[in-house]
Amino acid sequence: MAGDIQERIKRLIIDRRLASGATLPTETELMELLGVSRNSVREALKGLQAMGIVEVRHGFGTYVGPMSVAPMIEGLVFRTVAGHYRGEDSLLQLLELREAVETGLVARLAGRVPEADLAELDALVARMEQEAAAGAVRAETDRAFHAALHRGLDNLLLSEVLEAFWDAFHRVRTDLYDPAGPGGAAPDPQVTCAQHRQILEAVRAGDAVRAETAVRDHFGNIRTRLGAAHH
Repeated sequence: MAGDIQERIKRLIIDRRLASGATLPTETELMELLGVSRNSVREALKGLQAMGIVEVRHGFGTYVGPMSVAPMIEGLVFRTVAGHYRGEDSLLQLLELREAVETGLVARLAGRVPEADLAELDALVARMEQEAAAGAVRAETDRAFHAALHRGLDNLLLSEVLEAFWDAFHRVRTDLYDPAGPGGAAPDPQVTCAQHRQILEAVRAGDAVRAETAVRDHFGNIRTRLGAAHH
């Protein structure tokens, strides 16, 4: 029953072309519209809120949710950690998922990243070099580099999913391994900088093959590090 009401509320959002943050009808209005009890409406909204489809702000009303991929990250993180504790190579599987998607997409970026994004990527690699000189490249800088690079895809869904994979991987790696230990940081921050610089230069030059190789090298570096942590 609740599932059926959830589907009808989702249909209402679609039919009314409601965007993220738009106000939904009140509980009373939904009861009348759907011909169901207040409890049924509340139960359905609770389920939709858990999925991030609606946002219930007590005292204010119900709104269309952010439509983000955040619930997917939670599921991915949980699955990976649970798999790891069952003895599976689940973090490696997540790394390979990222590698497959990013390697497949970087060719599309070669020669197509706008000048403003290239300038931002230059600044981020320079920041990485400063951080490396001080001891370690910060995760936030790495994340910002990948986010700025993928913006060039001009596909919001791809960018969001790639960031979700990045978040999931780094959250799991931080949970499972000591950041200062073998699995925590890149083996050599200078290598990390050089690899990001190679990715950037290949993309700037429009060299798809070189860009793909640079991304593979970067992931190979992380894989080696994970392997060292695992044994």
